[in-house]
Amino acid sequence: MTRRKFVAGNWKMNGHLDHLRELHGIEKAAKAHPQVDVAICTPATLIAPAVQRTPDLMIGAQDCHAEDRGAHTGCLSAPMLIEAGAKCVIVGHSERRDEQCETDRLIRGKAEAVHRHGLTAIVCVGETEDERDAGRAEDVVMAQVGRSVPRHAAGDWLVVAYEPIWAIGTGRIPTLDDVAAMHATIRKELADMIGDAAGGIRILYGGSMNGDNAADLLAIDNVDGGLVGGASLSHDKFVPIIEAAAALA
Repeated sequence: MTRRKFVAGNWKMNGHLDHLRELHGIEKAAKAHPQVDVAICTPATLIAPAVQRTPDLMIGAQDCHAEDRGAHTGCLSAPMLIEAGAKCVIVGHSERRDEQCETDRLIRGKAEAVHRHGLTAIVCVGETEDERDAGRAEDVVMAQVGRSVPRHAAGDWLVVAYEPIWAIGTGRIPTLDDVAAMHATIRKELADMIGDAAGGIRILYGGSMNGDNAADLLAIDNVDGGLVGGASLSHDKFVPIIEAAAALA
């Protein structure tokens, strides 16, 4: 099955209004390569102004509450994100699993809320260095997939992002064979869960992807794009990843 490449940037807790100037070069590259889906997930405070300044670029959010409303101080619901202009939402990023103690069950609820309101959910899974060194990487990631991904998932609204946690922001990456093996295992787990619909779900690689290694990573079977952190903060660093994806599309 042919799946469109998807390159998504995660700005994390970085950026102010003046940083939105970086989006113009990214928007230009996205328009030049329409065969690739491109998104930038900004801090919540920047979603609306980012949409206003770059209306042809997909802007996303970095989290979403599982409920539509209620007494959840400091949280944002899917309808609120839609009102701000978001088109996609990252849920279950490793930093939220760790720092906010998010569980697989909670993440699944967030993904369902995102889908309920017509947004694209990017569900993150990944292992720590200790888990990999102990030979438990695949078991850990498959358990996360099985518990975090809704059973009615489909490729038109759900994306999985594999993050080897020990590679995020470190410049370290697994070998290409390791990446291929994990993505193939995720694909099999999805197929066991939801059958043929698994073939349409894109699996992104999310660990220190940059302009130098993107072409090699994106050429791997079942690597359908990237969830990019630090490199997405600069159009000079992010655009080469878009171009690498476009060359393989």
